[in-house]
Amino acid sequence: MKINEIFYSIQGEGFWHGTPMVFIRFSGCNLACPFCDTTHQSYQSLSNDEILTEINIYPSSHVCLTGGEPSLQINQEFIDLLKANGKIIHIETNGTKELPQNIDWITVSPKTETIALTKAEEIKVIFQGQNVEKWKNFDAVKHYLQPETTGDKRINRLNIRKTIKYIKDNPTWKLSIQTQKMLNIR
Repeated sequence: MKINEIFYSIQGEGFWHGTPMVFIRFSGCNLACPFCDTTHQSYQSLSNDEILTEINIYPSSHVCLTGGEPSLQINQEFIDLLKANGKIIHIETNGTKELPQNIDWITVSPKTETIALTKAEEIKVIFQGQNVEKWKNFDAVKHYLQPETTGDKRINRLNIRKTIKYIKDNPTWKLSIQTQKMLNIR
């Protein structure tokens, strides 16, 4: 698999915010989002066993598959290996591709108008003021809006204000912020 990096930190976003996790960041994506924080040209090819060896260095049983887009590379064999080794598997996906079975927590962050997934534990929409009505009734336990962050502090403040106003007017949604950026941690 093409792995951008494996690192240990805390989850900075969504429901599991603050939870220590091992992050497996995959390279490659089927979309090209302007706010993506993954360098897709940088990766090392690792086998399932090499990935397992690396993540077993860290004390947390929570493992987050993120990207890029992890659904382009993972398969049932990989998920079964992680489960057999006591891992609690989280995935952050754009939802454009079906997923293997037995993933414990699915966070779908749709970036296109249609996606393949029809349910998840959590939906997290990157918000910049666009119409998100179609996602309000998506079959998820938790519904989050996360203000889009850019390189422009003024635009970031505007996105935060728009997001908070929208959530206050539409209480189906909750706020997700990227606390890892605020705390300057990976």
